[in-house]
Amino acid sequence: MRLHTLLALVLAAVTSSRAAVPPSSLAVQDREHLSYRVSWAIVRGAGSIKIDARRDPGRADRLVVTTTTATRGLARMLMAFDAKAESLYDLGTGRLLSLHEYSKAKEKEKEHSVIFDHAARSAAYTERGATEPRALPMPEGEPSDLILALLQTRTWNLKPGEKRDALVLFGDDFYELTIHALRYEDVYTSLGQFKTLVLEPKMEKTPPKGMFKRGSSVRVWISQDEKRLPVRFEVEFNIGTGVATLDYYEPPGTAKLGVSAPLPASLPAPDAKNPRP
Repeated sequence: MRLHTLLALVLAAVTSSRAAVPPSSLAVQDREHLSYRVSWAIVRGAGSIKIDARRDPGRADRLVVTTTTATRGLARMLMAFDAKAESLYDLGTGRLLSLHEYSKAKEKEKEHSVIFDHAARSAAYTERGATEPRALPMPEGEPSDLILALLQTRTWNLKPGEKRDALVLFGDDFYELTIHALRYEDVYTSLGQFKTLVLEPKMEKTPPKGMFKRGSSVRVWISQDEKRLPVRFEVEFNIGTGVATLDYYEPPGTAKLGVSAPLPASLPAPDAKNPRP
C-alpha cells in the first residue's frame, strides 16, 4: 500500500449522517481549524492533514471547507504527495452542494469536481480531461464528501453498542455504511489526555467493496468532552496501520484564515455562487 493511498484512506475513515445536518450541528464551523499528524507503521510524521472552514466571501449562507494533505520528511523523499480539496455547504440545510479535489503524486496529477443535484438524486462528476460530466446515481440519504466525513461523527451522540447508517462519496463511488460505537477508551496526544468513544464503519447493507472488500478496518476516536474532537483516526492494512492524530486545534471564530489559494485546476471549479441545487 503506497503512502499517498494511505493518506487518502485516512481521509475516508469515517462518514456522515444520512439525515440533513442542521447548521448548528455542522461538523466544522466558520473559522475552525484542525491539524493532524499522520504516521504509518514505523514511519513517524509521514504526513499531515489540515482542515479549515470559512464562510464563502460572496455568500454568507455558504460554508467552504478546505483540506490539504501532504507527505513529510522521509516519507516525502520516498513518495512526494500533495492534495487539496474544497467543499461547499449550504448553512441553511447542511447539504453538500459541490466539491473539487486535486492531488499530485510524483508527476502524476488527478483532479475532479462534483456538483450535487439532491432533487434528482444524482451527482455530476467531471474528471480532468473529460468533455462532459458523468452522472452518478445517489443512493438514499444525504451524501458527504471525504472532508466533512472526517469530522461528522462528533455531532452524534452514540453510546457503546449503538449504530447509525451513513452515506459517503469516495472518488466516483458512493458507499452505504453502518457506523458502530464500540467502546470508550483513553487516548493520549500532544494536546493532552482524552476520554473517547471508538467508532468503526462497516459495509453491511451492500456487498463490501474497495478497502472493505480487501479486509481493511477503519476506526475513529471522538473525545467525550464539550468539543467532541476527532482526536485520532486509524486505517489498518495487512502490511501496517496508518494513524492520524490531532496535534493542533483552533475553535470556531478564532482561526486566522487568509483567502484560500485556488486549486491548481485545469477543470472549471464548481460555481460557488450558484451551484446546482
